[in-house]
Amino acid sequence: MKTAWLTFFIVFCAWTARPADPSQDARGRQFIGFDSFERFSTTNAATAAETVLTSPEINPRIKFDEAIVSWNAQVPSGSYLVFEVRALYDKVATKYYTLGIWSTDPVRHPRSSVSNQDDPDGTVSTDVLKLKQPAQHLQVRISLPSYQALKPKLKFLGISLADTNAKPPELEPNRSAWGDLIPVPERSQMAYPNGKVLCSPTTVSMLLGYWAEILHRPNLDHSVPEVAAAVYDSQWQGTGNWPFNTAFAGSIDGIRAYITRLSDVSELETWIAHKIPVGLSLDYDRLRAKGPGPNGHIVACVGFTKQGDPILNDPGTSANVRKVFPRKNLVDAWSCSKNTVYVIYPENFAPPEDRFCHWYCVKTRN
Repeated sequence: MKTAWLTFFIVFCAWTARPADPSQDARGRQFIGFDSFERFSTTNAATAAETVLTSPEINPRIKFDEAIVSWNAQVPSGSYLVFEVRALYDKVATKYYTLGIWSTDPVRHPRSSVSNQDDPDGTVSTDVLKLKQPAQHLQVRISLPSYQALKPKLKFLGISLADTNAKPPELEPNRSAWGDLIPVPERSQMAYPNGKVLCSPTTVSMLLGYWAEILHRPNLDHSVPEVAAAVYDSQWQGTGNWPFNTAFAGSIDGIRAYITRLSDVSELETWIAHKIPVGLSLDYDRLRAKGPGPNGHIVACVGFTKQGDPILNDPGTSANVRKVFPRKNLVDAWSCSKNTVYVIYPENFAPPEDRFCHWYCVKTRN
């Protein structure tokens, strides 16, 4: 049986086939967003202590070989959520791969990614499902406690899909963002004893701090140690799990947060022109032209110069957090994560127009 809070909605473009018009090509990326779940089937696990929600077959308009799941939920203490994905082929399905165990009570339910899931069909690299062969269809499964008092309220589920072999032509720059600077607070991860590994929670702290000021909601402003404690991945033993960071932000009332992948800097400029700063996952060595990497890092993109160079709040320095980097450096460094971004904004804000279905288009409901 379905609980009362489960209703279903999916962005229409998520279900359509790839259009013939080249201007509407998915460019090797697609984002599918759910903000309700009525059409998910509901069953009990073998122990009867869990309820399992399983999506209908999802038919993206691209073939994909990588998938990232992110979510926003209010999770009571003592509760948890388990997120799994499987790929569907013409005559066979893969196993379900676990892409995250989420909890706000890590003593009772450790918050963790799951290692050692490799098989002939694919592998999980912390928070990314990587398939050996591209797939056209998928399903998502979510497990949660059966006890009503412990049931989380799942507000949003996002699935970011990528065809890592796609090589779309570069889009024209969105010059409407050139000369824009969003006043995101500058915070350094190096101010803390274990600061060298805190780039991700520091970036989330900066982005939430910006919205706290814009919305006059001081409760949105969380310190770096607060965010770090709330996103720590006990398996990975770090704070850089992408969906865990956005899950913390999205657990706050009125905030939507998720992981997606853009196709190039032009789409990033579209967000900046819309006055929404964005977190970027990139290679720090390439950003600074100091080598090929890998040296993973998270920064906040807060604007562009009048010449089109990115302005970043780089938490990896003790002073002068806000810096300008050459555009070509950003392109090279960001490509290492396949243009992964943290998107965090108020639920009642409309995101920028999404011509390629690369992010979730919020529809306001009465």
